[in-house]
Amino acid sequence: MEAFIDYVVKGLVDHPEAVRLATIERQGTTVYELRVHPDDVGKVIGKQGAMINAIRSLLQAGGAKKGLRCLLELVEDKPPQS
Repeated sequence: MEAFIDYVVKGLVDHPEAVRLATIERQGTTVYELRVHPDDVGKVIGKQGAMINAIRSLLQAGGAKKGLRCLLELVEDKPPQS
């Protein structure tokens, strides 16, 4: 599942080298925490959340086929305020 997310997200963004994916297990569910360059957050979310929701749907369908529960969280790292 990680390879799928990595492939799709890197194809969307302008800064593929900044894509980071962490896997966390929570109560029988695999949570994938996605971090991207701040300029690419909008591209991953898409208009009205359409892109991130499509990725989540495909992830859930692929996970269900393997008997897994999977979630995708987009983590935004806020730049420090001066």
